[in-house]
Amino acid sequence: MPDRYQRTLLDELVDQLAEVRRALHDAELRHAKDLASVPQDERDSARNLVHYLALRRFDLRPVQRRLTALGLSSLGRCESQVLASLDAVLLALHRLGERQVALEPAPVAHHEDFGTPDRLERRSAELLGAPREGRNVRVMVTMPGEAARDPSIARELVRAGMDLARINSAHDDAETWAQVAANVRRAAEIEGRPCRVLFDLAGPKLRTGEFGGGASVVRIKPRRDARGQVLEAARVRLHRGPASGAPMVEVPIEGELLAHARVGDVIAVLEPVMRKRRLVVEAVDADAVIARCDRSVRFESGRPLSLEREGEAVGAGRVGALPPRPEPLLLFRGDPLLVGDERLAPREPLRDQDGRALEPGQVPSTLGAALDQVRIGDPISFDDGRIGGTVVGKEPGLLRVQIELAPVGGAKLGPDKGINLPNTSLDLPRPTAQDIVDLGFAVRHVDMVGFSFVERPQDVLRLEELLAERNGAHLGIVLKIETRRAFEALPQLLLTGLRSPPLGVMVARGDLAVEVGFSRLAEVQEEILWLCEAAHVPVIWATQVLETLAKTGLPTRAEVSDAAMGVRAECVMLNKGPFIVDAVRMLDDVLRRMQEHQHKKRTMLRRLRSFAD
Repeated sequence: MPDRYQRTLLDELVDQLAEVRRALHDAELRHAKDLASVPQDERDSARNLVHYLALRRFDLRPVQRRLTALGLSSLGRCESQVLASLDAVLLALHRLGERQVALEPAPVAHHEDFGTPDRLERRSAELLGAPREGRNVRVMVTMPGEAARDPSIARELVRAGMDLARINSAHDDAETWAQVAANVRRAAEIEGRPCRVLFDLAGPKLRTGEFGGGASVVRIKPRRDARGQVLEAARVRLHRGPASGAPMVEVPIEGELLAHARVGDVIAVLEPVMRKRRLVVEAVDADAVIARCDRSVRFESGRPLSLEREGEAVGAGRVGALPPRPEPLLLFRGDPLLVGDERLAPREPLRDQDGRALEPGQVPSTLGAALDQVRIGDPISFDDGRIGGTVVGKEPGLLRVQIELAPVGGAKLGPDKGINLPNTSLDLPRPTAQDIVDLGFAVRHVDMVGFSFVERPQDVLRLEELLAERNGAHLGIVLKIETRRAFEALPQLLLTGLRSPPLGVMVARGDLAVEVGFSRLAEVQEEILWLCEAAHVPVIWATQVLETLAKTGLPTRAEVSDAAMGVRAECVMLNKGPFIVDAVRMLDDVLRRMQEHQHKKRTMLRRLRSFAD
């Protein structure tokens, strides 16, 4: 029997948690209209989300410490079954205090199995496909355009562990997308392993515009280790006729040089800086040669080439027409910058002999109409936050920006780089007119669509309507959370999306970090995981996962730890890169290891084998 002090403690805990329980009930009544609009099969998930939001309006830390001291659940992992978890604790407290059980309102009839983990697992399988044996978290890969021309890319990725392929509509065209999707389907069939396809709608992305001009130069360079030793030679495909789309740099050649080339010959290149580089021919076919060099090499349109064999010249040619390479703007802290529509010509700031800007630089942007919605004083960021500033003035279609954030040595700003306006509410159509056109492709070729820059419940309703009109209601919808306004609206976005499952959420951490601030990103991504678990909606953990490995072949320690955190989501997304297959294999290994130790927020107590008895 508890003594007086213990009884007082138990009574206080019962009263505090009973207040929380009443708040859950009141929240359910307030959201009755929202809940009624959700299909019956999904309503328990919507109700659980409403309960979770009501629970998190309380600061439960003092209560949690007391519950832990009593050996009871602290409610710290109740996301998937809020009311059931709270009632279980209240029942235990009543029995410890030898009190008569009185829960008002009474628990619902299906209380025992409400919100079990099976619900989230079932939803994940509906959207993302069945998990692999030994790994519950799926792996998604952004497909390169080369995967349309080379079917082996998709097959290697599926074999390495890819469960979903992502097609980004911001790049390439419908013909390329269709071929990528077909190659993925074929690879999955050959490997005997299902692989679903997600099609990302581009959305109203504000970016720097086209720069044009610049030198017609292509550069190749070898991969080196930390000491500068060559790990892999630079390679180039020198060709006549159209490019092949091979996954390496391709340079057109004019003249008879290729006709005379043999394996082992040397091709001498006169670089733009009047420096000779020599490449060794290692493969020859009818229309091209593959050549390698242990040094970096620059090819410029019109530059002469010579073919050498045993020290003697046996052929000549010149570099064919290369597309101009836009010259980026170099910006420093304190620089003024004009941001306008597509008609504004790009230009670096005009500087004096001491480097001070005398006249502002200029950069064009897409979505020029959005610039008029920006206010003086709003922050603005470029290129994933590498460059930042404040809007200090504006004219129709033109912003005057003061650069306040840039590396000490300056930062280069080129074309097609993202522009973020975290404090500006942009009234832009979502989906865009181009998105609506691209939906016609999606309903014919893919399993789900990624809704970029979604911010309002009406955006979700509009996409559902457009899909239904195109007989695409069966497609899954993945809400990409990449702006601060989308994050703040996430509860309502989830309640709206649950009306038309299957539904998923992607944590697009690149734009989101710029929008909410890098220091807050870790907190925000955790909150997204919690809310989605409460709604029993699967999450895709995205952006810069193992990016250094995918691009260079070697991971950093920090990104391996970051990849391990992905085990708390239902899917982890990798971006493309020359070493993407290696990245998939490593991610597969990391996720398999970590799922034995971690499930969502719960630490799993698997027997440790690392230490001797």
